[in-house]
Amino acid sequence: MSDTTPVRAPRHPGIYLLPNLFTTGAMFAGFYAIVVSIGGRFTDAAIAVFVAALLDGMDGRVARLTHTQSEFGVQYDSLSDLVSFGLAPSLVMYNWSLSSLREYGPLWGKVGWAAAFIYAVCAALRLARFNTQVGVIDKRYFQGLASPAAAAVCMSFVWSMENFGFSGPELDMFTPFLAVVVGLLMVSRFRYYSFKSLPMGERVPFLWIIIGVLILIPFFVDPPPVLLVVFSLYLLSGPVVTLWGLATRRKRPRRGSA
Repeated sequence: MSDTTPVRAPRHPGIYLLPNLFTTGAMFAGFYAIVVSIGGRFTDAAIAVFVAALLDGMDGRVARLTHTQSEFGVQYDSLSDLVSFGLAPSLVMYNWSLSSLREYGPLWGKVGWAAAFIYAVCAALRLARFNTQVGVIDKRYFQGLASPAAAAVCMSFVWSMENFGFSGPELDMFTPFLAVVVGLLMVSRFRYYSFKSLPMGERVPFLWIIIGVLILIPFFVDPPPVLLVVFSLYLLSGPVVTLWGLATRRKRPRRGSA
């Protein structure tokens, strides 16, 4: 009697290229942002980082949909994130504004590149910590500001200021503060909502479609300031939510107390 159990054809190994192509595209966008910022095209550089964030958000979903997750893909994604959301934003900010601090003297010039380096190294530390804690942390929250969100804050600021007619040298006293604060928030213990608990399945409530449309309209009307406001509010949400939670916990009476 022959075995009639159907045999599933092996998945073609080439499909593993698909999610890694998205990761490569994200890395290319980050590299492109660095190159065009050297040439003074700062708006294009900021947009390229947002393209990298879009591609970065797609590679993991493509891997899960096609069942092609791999340890190689995880490590490659982290290296891509370091380029796109660590090195690219720091160098774009340096070429746009921080480098102009050299005009005030050698010491100020060192402040400029030090601020850019602090942002870059904090992004690297954030990614390393995330990789080591991925199996033990609450997936509903990020510990520290995620590197794509940090890059979005900085690049939406550059994009908005360029759109409003402000040059980088005009803001060279504020840009170091922005780079250092955003960098330190990446390695902080503040909790940021990850949005991973939102309904993302095949079927969602009709209300979510309406909310999605209402959210997208302002982005199409005037993207730079809308992106800046949205990601700035998200940046502030971590300290606010964390401190609010600590304050609420302290006010809560202990069990057994009178």
